[in-house]
Amino acid sequence: MQGDIVLTMRGICKAFPGVRALHNVDFTLRAGEVHALMGENGAGKSTLIKVLTGVYGKDAGVISIGGREVAIRSPQEAQKAGISTVYQEITLCPNLTVAENMFIGRDNSILVPWRKRAKRAGEILSGLGIPARPNQQLGSCSLAVQQMVAIARAVDMDCKVLILDEPTSSLDDKEVEMLFGLMRDLKARGVGIIFVTHFLEQVYAVSDRITVLRNGELVGEYEVEHLPQVELVAKMMGKELQGLSELQRDDGPEDEDSVPVYEAEQLASSSGIAPFNFAIRKGEVNGFTGLLGSGRSESVRAIFGADRVSGGTVHMDGKTVRIRSPKQAMKHGIGYLPEDRKDDGIIADLSVRENIILAMQVMRGFFRPISRAEQEKFADEYIRALEIKTASAETPVGSLSGGNQQKVILARWLLTHPDYLILDEPTRGIDVGTKTEIQRLVRKLAEEGMSVTFISSEIEEMLRTCSRLIVMRDRRIVGQLRGSELTQDNVMRTIAGGEG
Repeated sequence: MQGDIVLTMRGICKAFPGVRALHNVDFTLRAGEVHALMGENGAGKSTLIKVLTGVYGKDAGVISIGGREVAIRSPQEAQKAGISTVYQEITLCPNLTVAENMFIGRDNSILVPWRKRAKRAGEILSGLGIPARPNQQLGSCSLAVQQMVAIARAVDMDCKVLILDEPTSSLDDKEVEMLFGLMRDLKARGVGIIFVTHFLEQVYAVSDRITVLRNGELVGEYEVEHLPQVELVAKMMGKELQGLSELQRDDGPEDEDSVPVYEAEQLASSSGIAPFNFAIRKGEVNGFTGLLGSGRSESVRAIFGADRVSGGTVHMDGKTVRIRSPKQAMKHGIGYLPEDRKDDGIIADLSVRENIILAMQVMRGFFRPISRAEQEKFADEYIRALEIKTASAETPVGSLSGGNQQKVILARWLLTHPDYLILDEPTRGIDVGTKTEIQRLVRKLAEEGMSVTFISSEIEEMLRTCSRLIVMRDRRIVGQLRGSELTQDNVMRTIAGGEG
C-alpha cells in the first residue's frame, strides 16, 4: 500500500561536455509503490539514477530522503541512506562465491564467520527460489542466475529505496514472474521501488506510477491506469507512434529454389548445440527463436565462427568454404552483432569513429591502415545515416546510451557491406523508437538484397520482422515456421513440444 514520500528529487541538473543530460528534473517516490522511470535511450534515466546513487555529482537541485535533504557523494553514502541498486549489467565478481558476492563490501562482513554468512546466503537464495548454492562460484552460474544473485544482494540490505535498472533483461518468463512476486512483497512491506525497463508490458504488469523523461527533461508523472500504453510511447518519443503498427512482415524472397547465400549441413561447435542444418537466401530475414538457453545464440556464434566449430560443411553461393574463425567469416561477407554489446561489441574507451571503422580495418589488415580522413568520412556518414546521438565522432562510445552504442556496432558492420548480417538481440535494452528504427533498417537492407538473421527475446518482434523462424529447444532445432504458420501460438506450441 502506498504511503509517505520516501524520496524527492527537485530541479536536478547535470551536464557533460557538449551534452545537457538533465535539466530541471523532478522525481517523487512513495513508500510501498513501484514507480517506473521511462524514456528513450538518451532521455536521462541512467544519469538521474547515477546522480541519486552518488556515481555522478549533480550540478543543481535538491535530493531528500524521508523529508530530510541529503548530499549523496558516493555509492557508499547512497547505501547508508537506504538506497540499493541493481544495474542492468552485472557488477559482481565471477571469481568469488555466491555468498561472498552477496556480502562483499558490507559493514563487518569480514568479521562475520563464514558459516554464518553462508547460512544466511542460503536462506535468502532458498526464500527467493534462486537455483544457486552459497559456496558455488558465481562465474559457474548462468547469466540469469547471476542477475538474481545481484537482486538478492540488494534486497537483503535494509533499503528504503530499491532501484532496479533493467533487471529482467537476462531473465526468462518464469524468472521475471519470480522477480515480480518479490517486488510485490517488498512493496507490501513499504519499500519504494524505482523500476527502469524497456518492456512496456512489464511496466503495466507491476507498476503504480510512471515518470517519463525525454531529452533530459521531465515530460510528466502519471498514474498507470490513466496512461494507455500507446500514449506512454507517444510521450516517450515526443510524437504519435506510427512505427510498429506500420511494419508488416514480408513473406521473404520469392525464389525459394535459388542458391542460398549461406548453407550449413550438420554444423556443430564447442558450445554443445546439436549439429544442425541451416540456410538463408538473398534478401531473406529469418530468425532463431526459443527460450533462454535454448541455443539460439550458440547457433549463430557457430555460423560466425565465434565458438570453436567442431564439425559440419558450409557452402556460400554454392561453393564449399571453411569458416573456423570470425576473421574467416568476415572475409566471406558475414557480419555479426553479438548479444552482449558490452563485452563482445563495443570497445568503451575508444571513440565512436574508432569503433565504427574497426571491422573494416581488421579486414584490410595491419599493413593497410585506414587513413584518418577516410575514418572521419566513414564515421560522419554513418552517424548521419543511423542518426547516432553523439556530441561528436570523437566521443568515447562507452558514454553513449545503449541504443546509440547498438547503432555504432551496426554501423561497423554496414561499413563492410556484408552479404549476410547476423543480429543477435539488436533491440534488447533499448527504447521503442530505436527498436522501430532498427526493424525498419533490417527490412530496408533485405529489400536491397542483404540476407539477415534476426534474434530477439520478444516473439512479437520476431513475428513482425522475420519471414521464417527456426525454433529451438534444449540446444537443438525442433521446428521451422513460415507464412501463415507464423503466429505466437504456433511458436509457443513448437517450443513446448506440440505441433507448430
